[in-house]
Amino acid sequence: MSAAGKGAILVTGAAGFIGSRVCRFLLQDGREVIGIDNLNDAYDTRLKYWRLEQLQSMPGFTFHQLDITDLYGMENALGAAGIESVINLAARAGVRASLDNPWLFVDTNLTGTLNLLELCHRHGIEKFILASTSSIYGKDAPQPTPEDADSSKPLQPYAASKKSAEAMAHAYHYLYGIDVSVVRYFTVYGPAGRPDMVMFRFCQWIAEGRTVHLNGDGSQSRGFTYVDDIARGTIQALRPLGYEIINLGGHEVMSINDMIAALESMLGQKAHVERHPFHKADMLSNWADVGKACRLLGWQPQVGLQEGMQQLVDWYLAERTWASQVLTP
Repeated sequence: MSAAGKGAILVTGAAGFIGSRVCRFLLQDGREVIGIDNLNDAYDTRLKYWRLEQLQSMPGFTFHQLDITDLYGMENALGAAGIESVINLAARAGVRASLDNPWLFVDTNLTGTLNLLELCHRHGIEKFILASTSSIYGKDAPQPTPEDADSSKPLQPYAASKKSAEAMAHAYHYLYGIDVSVVRYFTVYGPAGRPDMVMFRFCQWIAEGRTVHLNGDGSQSRGFTYVDDIARGTIQALRPLGYEIINLGGHEVMSINDMIAALESMLGQKAHVERHPFHKADMLSNWADVGKACRLLGWQPQVGLQEGMQQLVDWYLAERTWASQVLTP
């Protein structure tokens, strides 16, 4: 997983679920990390401040509260920072949330990415990693899904904004020779995860005896990916690759019904499920073909689904005093 190099690595979205784990692994590897995050309220900020507090106790970490849509602010703060690589994990995420304010998703995911690419161009930063999403593959993707599956027909503004960011990154690669790795993530879970994602929500709802709101019949499935595996794969993508799109995803697929049953067993609580119509913005299934990640990065997911779910449950129970109060949409 080593990210060899001498300059600092800029990680955007450093207080985010994945970003904070990437920062932690880089710092443990002895790298200097500059983290930026605007600490917005897209979800309950208690999680963001908890993650950030863990990082600020580690040597080699510098933090700036900045928004990637503010090129002038980033230029002033970072222009002379000696940055070697950029890992862009700052994003507005969520297929349903993007229906409410698509302009916000375009601002952060496209304009923010453009600003970071321009920063790379102006300051000779040679490596750029862009986090993208499995949602980009649309409605009829083959399972498991390879990177060359059709991604030209996104189904939500979120996926469309990420597809646009990928295209912009390619333009900067072509024009200015920036080495770009696009990593497409498949359903990520783990301790201190996003509360708008199914694993955190259902863990909290079941543990606290709250109603579990389930869209559809629960037969929809996901290739869940443990956050540490995602973070390791992202760091491995720092190597020179030219321009590559790489899936990072779980090797174990589970239906939502089976996920609920597993959480019931781990928590020792019965779920009180209330069913709702399937949401049109959701996908029935996703499952990553990760052969390319194995070939190019030497990456394989290491954390099994049962092990990863147990670590999420253990974290939740340890932090329950405040985690039980985190707002879940």
